[in-house]
Amino acid sequence: MRIFWILLGMAAVVLIPFAIWGDTFDGWFTGDAAIVWIRSKGAFGWLAVIFLLMSDLVLPVPGTAVMSAAGYLWGTLVGGLVAAAGSFLSGLFAYGLCRQFGRGMAAKLAGEKDLERGERIFRTRGVLFVAISRSFPLLAEVIPCLAGLTRMPFREFVGALAIGCLPMAFIFAYIGAIGQQNEGLALGLSAAVPAVFWASVHFWLKRQERKPK
Repeated sequence: MRIFWILLGMAAVVLIPFAIWGDTFDGWFTGDAAIVWIRSKGAFGWLAVIFLLMSDLVLPVPGTAVMSAAGYLWGTLVGGLVAAAGSFLSGLFAYGLCRQFGRGMAAKLAGEKDLERGERIFRTRGVLFVAISRSFPLLAEVIPCLAGLTRMPFREFVGALAIGCLPMAFIFAYIGAIGQQNEGLALGLSAAVPAVFWASVHFWLKRQERKPK
Protein backbone atom coordinates (compact mmCIF):
# COMPACT_ATOMS: atom_id res chain seq x y z
CA MET A 1 0.00 0.00 0.00
CA ARG A 2 1.87 3.01 -1.28
CA ILE A 3 -0.02 5.52 0.84
CA PHE A 4 1.89 4.00 3.77
CA TRP A 5 5.10 5.33 2.20
CA ILE A 6 3.52 8.76 1.96
CA LEU A 7 2.84 8.53 5.69
CA LEU A 8 6.47 7.63 6.35
CA GLY A 9 7.64 10.46 4.10
CA MET A 10 5.51 12.98 6.00
CA ALA A 11 6.84 11.67 9.29
CA ALA A 12 10.42 12.06 8.05
CA VAL A 13 9.77 15.64 6.96
CA VAL A 14 8.30 16.49 10.37
CA LEU A 15 11.22 14.83 12.17
CA ILE A 16 13.94 16.79 10.35
CA PRO A 17 13.35 20.10 12.22
CA PHE A 18 13.23 18.18 15.51
CA ALA A 19 16.58 16.58 14.77
CA ILE A 20 18.19 19.91 13.83
CA TRP A 21 16.61 22.43 16.22
CA GLY A 22 14.78 20.33 18.83
CA ASP A 23 17.12 21.07 21.72
CA THR A 24 17.21 24.77 20.88
CA PHE A 25 13.43 25.12 20.87
CA ASP A 26 13.17 23.12 24.10
CA GLY A 27 15.50 25.65 25.71
CA TRP A 28 13.44 28.56 24.42
CA PHE A 29 9.95 27.34 25.28
CA THR A 30 10.16 24.89 28.19
CA GLY A 31 9.29 25.78 31.80
CA ASP A 32 10.08 29.31 32.93
CA ALA A 33 11.52 30.23 29.52
CA ALA A 34 8.11 29.83 27.88
CA ILE A 35 6.41 31.88 30.59
CA VAL A 36 8.95 34.70 30.26
CA TRP A 37 8.65 34.75 26.47
CA ILE A 38 4.85 34.82 26.50
CA ARG A 39 4.80 37.54 29.16
CA SER A 40 7.14 39.64 27.03
CA LYS A 41 4.35 39.90 24.43
CA GLY A 42 2.14 41.78 26.86
CA ALA A 43 -1.53 41.94 25.92
CA PHE A 44 -0.82 39.81 22.84
CA GLY A 45 0.53 36.89 24.88
CA TRP A 46 -2.52 34.76 24.09
CA LEU A 47 -1.93 35.36 20.37
CA ALA A 48 1.72 34.36 20.82
CA VAL A 49 0.60 31.04 22.35
CA ILE A 50 -1.70 30.35 19.41
CA PHE A 51 1.08 31.23 16.98
CA LEU A 52 3.54 28.89 18.72
CA LEU A 53 1.09 25.99 18.69
CA MET A 54 0.27 26.54 15.03
CA SER A 55 3.95 26.73 14.12
CA ASP A 56 4.41 23.33 15.77
CA LEU A 57 3.23 21.99 12.43
CA VAL A 58 6.62 22.82 10.88
CA LEU A 59 8.87 23.72 13.84
CA PRO A 60 9.91 21.66 16.89
CA VAL A 61 7.91 23.72 19.37
CA PRO A 62 7.30 21.81 22.66
CA GLY A 63 3.53 22.16 22.49
CA THR A 64 2.70 20.66 25.88
CA ALA A 65 5.14 23.03 27.60
CA VAL A 66 3.50 26.01 25.87
CA MET A 67 0.05 24.77 26.96
CA SER A 68 1.27 24.43 30.55
CA ALA A 69 2.68 27.95 30.39
CA ALA A 70 -0.72 29.21 29.23
CA GLY A 71 -2.33 27.54 32.24
CA TYR A 72 0.25 29.03 34.58
CA LEU A 73 -0.37 32.54 33.22
CA TRP A 74 -4.15 32.55 32.83
CA GLY A 75 -5.51 29.60 34.77
CA THR A 76 -7.09 26.37 33.61
CA LEU A 77 -10.15 27.82 31.87
CA VAL A 78 -8.66 30.71 29.88
CA GLY A 79 -5.30 28.99 29.40
CA GLY A 80 -7.06 25.83 28.25
CA LEU A 81 -9.20 27.73 25.74
CA VAL A 82 -6.17 29.54 24.31
CA ALA A 83 -4.18 26.28 24.08
CA ALA A 84 -7.11 24.44 22.49
CA ALA A 85 -7.52 27.21 19.92
CA GLY A 86 -3.85 26.97 18.92
CA SER A 87 -3.91 23.18 18.65
CA PHE A 88 -7.21 23.22 16.74
CA LEU A 89 -6.04 25.83 14.22
CA SER A 90 -2.81 23.91 13.66
CA GLY A 91 -4.72 20.75 12.75
CA LEU A 92 -7.23 22.67 10.64
CA PHE A 93 -4.44 24.40 8.70
CA ALA A 94 -2.70 21.07 7.99
CA TYR A 95 -5.95 19.50 6.81
CA GLY A 96 -6.90 22.42 4.56
CA LEU A 97 -3.43 22.77 3.05
CA CYS A 98 -3.13 19.08 2.17
CA ARG A 99 -6.72 18.80 0.95
CA GLN A 100 -6.36 21.84 -1.30
CA PHE A 101 -2.87 21.38 -2.69
CA GLY A 102 -1.61 17.87 -1.87
CA ARG A 103 -4.21 15.67 -3.54
CA GLY A 104 -2.67 15.71 -7.02
CA MET A 105 0.81 14.86 -5.79
CA ALA A 106 -0.52 12.11 -3.53
CA ALA A 107 -2.41 10.56 -6.45
CA LYS A 108 0.78 10.50 -8.52
CA LEU A 109 2.85 8.98 -5.72
CA ALA A 110 0.33 6.47 -4.35
CA GLY A 111 -1.97 5.95 -7.32
CA GLU A 112 -5.72 6.50 -7.37
CA LYS A 113 -6.47 2.97 -6.16
CA ASP A 114 -4.38 3.29 -3.00
CA LEU A 115 -5.68 6.78 -2.39
CA GLU A 116 -9.26 5.52 -2.63
CA ARG A 117 -8.36 2.78 -0.15
CA GLY A 118 -7.07 5.45 2.21
CA GLU A 119 -10.32 7.35 1.76
CA ARG A 120 -12.31 4.28 2.81
CA ILE A 121 -10.12 3.88 5.91
CA PHE A 122 -10.65 7.51 6.93
CA ARG A 123 -14.39 7.23 6.30
CA THR A 124 -14.67 4.39 8.79
CA ARG A 125 -11.90 5.13 11.33
CA GLY A 126 -10.84 8.69 10.58
CA VAL A 127 -12.70 10.21 13.53
CA LEU A 128 -10.84 8.00 15.99
CA PHE A 129 -7.48 8.51 14.24
CA VAL A 130 -7.78 12.30 14.31
CA ALA A 131 -9.04 12.50 17.91
CA ILE A 132 -6.33 10.22 19.29
CA SER A 133 -3.55 11.78 17.21
CA ARG A 134 -3.76 15.16 19.00
CA SER A 135 -2.23 13.55 22.08
CA PHE A 136 0.89 12.24 20.36
CA PRO A 137 3.92 14.03 18.90
CA LEU A 138 4.43 13.48 15.17
CA LEU A 139 0.96 11.95 14.69
CA ALA A 140 -0.56 15.32 15.60
CA GLU A 141 1.08 16.78 12.48
CA VAL A 142 0.82 13.80 10.11
CA ILE A 143 -2.75 12.54 10.67
CA PRO A 144 -4.50 15.86 9.80
CA CYS A 145 -2.44 15.94 6.60
CA LEU A 146 -3.54 12.41 5.71
CA ALA A 147 -7.12 13.33 6.54
CA GLY A 148 -6.86 16.19 4.05
CA LEU A 149 -5.23 14.05 1.35
CA THR A 150 -7.92 11.39 1.64
CA ARG A 151 -10.71 13.99 1.66
CA MET A 152 -12.11 13.06 5.06
CA PRO A 153 -15.49 14.86 5.38
CA PHE A 154 -14.90 18.32 6.81
CA ARG A 155 -17.59 18.17 9.50
CA GLU A 156 -16.32 14.84 10.80
CA PHE A 157 -12.75 16.11 10.82
CA VAL A 158 -13.63 19.29 12.71
CA GLY A 159 -15.61 17.35 15.32
CA ALA A 160 -12.84 14.81 15.83
CA LEU A 161 -10.21 17.55 15.97
CA ALA A 162 -12.12 19.43 18.65
CA ILE A 163 -12.61 16.29 20.73
CA GLY A 164 -8.89 15.56 20.49
CA CYS A 165 -7.71 19.10 21.23
CA LEU A 166 -9.90 20.05 24.18
CA PRO A 167 -8.91 17.35 26.72
CA MET A 168 -5.22 17.72 25.97
CA ALA A 169 -5.29 21.52 26.16
CA PHE A 170 -7.22 21.69 29.43
CA ILE A 171 -5.24 18.93 31.12
CA PHE A 172 -1.90 20.59 30.36
CA ALA A 173 -3.31 24.01 31.26
CA TYR A 174 -4.42 22.53 34.58
CA ILE A 175 -0.94 21.13 35.16
CA GLY A 176 0.54 24.57 34.48
CA ALA A 177 -2.02 26.25 36.72
CA ILE A 178 -1.21 24.10 39.75
CA GLY A 179 2.51 23.89 39.04
CA GLN A 180 2.64 20.13 38.44
CA GLN A 181 5.13 18.55 36.05
CA ASN A 182 3.61 15.08 35.53
CA GLU A 183 3.36 15.21 31.74
CA GLY A 184 3.22 11.41 31.41
CA LEU A 185 -0.04 11.23 33.35
CA ALA A 186 -1.46 14.18 31.43
CA LEU A 187 -0.54 12.60 28.10
CA GLY A 188 -2.23 9.34 29.07
CA LEU A 189 -5.42 11.09 30.18
CA SER A 190 -5.59 13.31 27.11
CA ALA A 191 -5.31 10.21 24.91
CA ALA A 192 -7.83 8.19 26.91
CA VAL A 193 -10.61 10.80 27.10
CA PRO A 194 -11.29 11.09 23.34
CA ALA A 195 -10.91 7.32 22.89
CA VAL A 196 -13.47 6.58 25.61
CA PHE A 197 -15.78 9.28 24.29
CA TRP A 198 -15.78 8.03 20.72
CA ALA A 199 -16.07 4.39 21.82
CA SER A 200 -19.15 5.37 23.81
CA VAL A 201 -20.61 7.26 20.85
CA HIS A 202 -19.90 4.33 18.52
CA PHE A 203 -21.58 1.90 20.95
CA TRP A 204 -24.62 4.18 21.25
CA LEU A 205 -24.97 4.52 17.47
CA LYS A 206 -24.78 0.76 17.01
CA ARG A 207 -27.53 0.30 19.56
CA GLN A 208 -29.67 2.85 17.74
CA GLU A 209 -29.18 0.97 14.47
CA ARG A 210 -30.36 -2.29 16.05
CA LYS A 211 -33.59 -0.79 17.39
CA PRO A 212 -36.67 -1.61 15.28
CA LYS A 213 -37.89 1.34 13.25
